[in-house]
Amino acid sequence: MLYSTTYSSSPIAKLTVTFLAALAVATGGLYVGQWIPAAMHLPLAVLEIVLLLVMIFARSKKAVGYPLMYSFMLVSGATLYPLIGYYISVIGADAVLKAFALAAFSFSGVAIYAAKTKEDFSFLGGFLMLGAFALLGLLIIQWFIPFSNVGQMGIAALGILIFLGFTIYDINRLARYGFTEADIPMIVVNIYLDFINLFIYVLRFFASDED
Repeated sequence: MLYSTTYSSSPIAKLTVTFLAALAVATGGLYVGQWIPAAMHLPLAVLEIVLLLVMIFARSKKAVGYPLMYSFMLVSGATLYPLIGYYISVIGADAVLKAFALAAFSFSGVAIYAAKTKEDFSFLGGFLMLGAFALLGLLIIQWFIPFSNVGQMGIAALGILIFLGFTIYDINRLARYGFTEADIPMIVVNIYLDFINLFIYVLRFFASDED
């Protein structure tokens, strides 16, 4: 059965509750991350990528379950800890909190707009994928050719725009076309990744101003 945001509020309520529960699990992973040895950071990052790829593959078979989703969230939270710790050392805890607040405010604003507007943003899909590949290419180049502060800021700004765009695209698609209950775990992961990547690029933007 296809659930539509127009005709039923219960699927949205279930999605919201699941998303909040997933955030709680990711927060727990972030808390646990402080006790994870540095030698485990890379294996955990690889495990996070593997779990995400498994979910993407399983999505086509409608086999993405809640245990897999929560496992991904736990590992993702744990891998965030060293990254957050790095940015705290570079820009300070207050700036990290400000970056989080800015990301949360921006994410909420565009998500509400995307859910309420009558515009169809499906056309953004192709542009956003091209932008994501371009961003990835720039990040790879940066490993070999360090960019100036202005270049770093430009990459961060591009990342912010891309993940705000993904937020609009994903939320608008849900609002217009609805979703099945089986889709909820993958939807939660998509929305989570939109927000976390937005937060990371806001942090990069703040840090580029400090260098």
